[in-house]
Amino acid sequence: MKQGNEDFDFVKDENKEQGNYIFQKNKKTKIAFFFIAAVLAILIFAVALTMTI
Repeated sequence: MKQGNEDFDFVKDENKEQGNYIFQKNKKTKIAFFFIAAVLAILIFAVALTMTI
């Protein structure tokens, strides 16, 4: 069985209409990125805090 060609681009530019993209430059992606970054920062801070106690 042969699988089709997968061409994933990392970021969708505004001028492209179709394709497979991991991230898109829109408001929802930016909000999700900052939310995940904040959660990771809190977790790293919590682990560092427990290591010092």
